[in-house]
Amino acid sequence: MAIDYHTLKNWNFPVLEHSYDADDSMLYALGVGVGADPTSAGQLQFVYEQNLKALPCMAVILAHPGLWMGVPEAGVNLLKVVHGEQKLSLHRPLPAVGCVTGHSRVIAVVDKGRDKGALLVVQREIRDKLSGELLATAEQTSFCRGDGGFSELGQPSDEAPASDNRPLPERAPDLICDLPTRPEAALIYRLSADRNPLHADPETAQKAGFPKPILHGLATYGVACHALLQACCDYRPERLRSLATRFSAPVYPGETIRTEIWREGKRLRFQSRALERDKIVLSNGSAEIDD
Repeated sequence: MAIDYHTLKNWNFPVLEHSYDADDSMLYALGVGVGADPTSAGQLQFVYEQNLKALPCMAVILAHPGLWMGVPEAGVNLLKVVHGEQKLSLHRPLPAVGCVTGHSRVIAVVDKGRDKGALLVVQREIRDKLSGELLATAEQTSFCRGDGGFSELGQPSDEAPASDNRPLPERAPDLICDLPTRPEAALIYRLSADRNPLHADPETAQKAGFPKPILHGLATYGVACHALLQACCDYRPERLRSLATRFSAPVYPGETIRTEIWREGKRLRFQSRALERDKIVLSNGSAEIDD
């Protein structure tokens, strides 16, 4: 079944409720490598229950609609879908313990051509269940590699939402933050979110063309968030207001992720690389911080 533009744009997502406790917040933080230095007060506040704080990037896994594109009615070849970009706007500090609701909607279906594929952009509002306050807005762009060309049949095609595609400054980075990932990082992270066997089972990874299981893209995103909190925010999570990036290449658990940061006032530009392979894994990164 091919993509039907109108079916996707009018997809009826149920409002999802997601309760999480202190253990969930600590497990998520451990899954993205926080706590590697257990003597760091900045890291300890995310992995120890006394005065616990939540990593702001944990919002991307809360009340997530899951693999909804896998149902036949979506007309998407799920085996060829990859996570292309992730944006997150933070409106209020994320509680370390809480219950939230997720309101998702498809905001763009973009035909990139029969030979290139399609982009599917889903926006999710994450609200505190009791107060109804908007905590965060997440925007996920999926690249559907096998589903381009639908506009050639007379269907509409949207413009892709704006991204910061400017080249990085030509000067050396203002800040560099190297953070390790553990060999079992994907096995820990999957307990918080994506249970895809690609991240755990060597045989599945090899069938997908990888020599071994890869780290989740959103786990790499969490490592970059940690780097920005450490290098630019004095480990004060309330200072981070937005975080956006493009997924350029996979990370193998155990690699060191170097995040290179350029300051532009309250706005940051960044990219992350797997240091051992000198491979850019996150590109077109941008973030906003408060004083």
